[in-house]
Amino acid sequence: MQQEIRFATFNVCNLALPGTKFYEDQPPYSPAEYDAKIAWLAQQLDRLDADVIAFQEIFSQLALKQVLAKTQKYQQAHHVGFDPELQAGRLTPSVSLVSRLPLAGEAMTYPHLPRKLSVILPGVATPVTTFTRPVLRAEVMVSATLGVNIFVCHLKSKRPDYRNGGNEDDLDQLGIAVLRSLLRRSTEALGLRYLLTDYADGKRVPMIVMGDFNDVAGAVSTQLVMGIGRYNRNGIDGRMFDSYVIQAQHDPLRDVGYTHMHEANFETVDHILVSEEFHPTSQFSVGEVQEVIYLNDHITLPQPQMSDHGVVLARVRLHDTETKKRADELAGFPLPSH
Repeated sequence: MQQEIRFATFNVCNLALPGTKFYEDQPPYSPAEYDAKIAWLAQQLDRLDADVIAFQEIFSQLALKQVLAKTQKYQQAHHVGFDPELQAGRLTPSVSLVSRLPLAGEAMTYPHLPRKLSVILPGVATPVTTFTRPVLRAEVMVSATLGVNIFVCHLKSKRPDYRNGGNEDDLDQLGIAVLRSLLRRSTEALGLRYLLTDYADGKRVPMIVMGDFNDVAGAVSTQLVMGIGRYNRNGIDGRMFDSYVIQAQHDPLRDVGYTHMHEANFETVDHILVSEEFHPTSQFSVGEVQEVIYLNDHITLPQPQMSDHGVVLARVRLHDTETKKRADELAGFPLPSH
């Protein structure tokens, strides 16, 4: 059994085919610009050498396939994802998952907020009932008997949500536009929390959430996904934990953990969250986070083909099954069912 599994999340920044208009204020890639982008991305993936990678800002799954074809380490990897659909005459980027480990069953996408969740944004008549970018779920087999459910997300950005040609110089309109984005991001976070809770449904299900949360770990929206106050429900801890916080090799004096820079502010808005099964103090642990690494040098030395986000890599070490079984028997705990 492979003892160490490497999970990563990567916002690639507008991966689209050449000639495709992806934003009104940005021109499509020329063939040369596109070739430079997919070559850079392929180089980064080989350098990353992760077993499972969550991607955000994918405008074309074909473009991602072409990136994988240029790599040395992912040409035979499993790739799941769904092309975005036109919304109001424009494309919205989607997410993807690439795994060198086998997948169990079909991947699922969740475009609609669960439990009939909705929110009415200020100045907008129609309630929001969908995720800005659908959530993706796939089960990855990290051993012959252990599957881990991976949820890939990209929550609403902090970019002000102007409507009807809003004026950026009008501070009142700016405040309302920022509020719309905040409300939508928080609603999506709660929707993702519902997906996690409903999927586990009182069972012990190893889960990992990876993606661009568009906010820091301490933000209310991110905390909603983690599950504020959700623990000891039917004997199961329903929370998700920040892998950066619970890593075994955490050294706050040396870590440089940021994934995005905006107006000279460095923030970590891309996260890898893990369920109780990867928490080192849990009696039901099947593995633990050894180290979280941030690959972010390209953020401070940007080039057009590069992403504006850093990559988060979590090294997870699985417990030896027989050693874990003996330890659990001595402690009087049953081995978690997988």
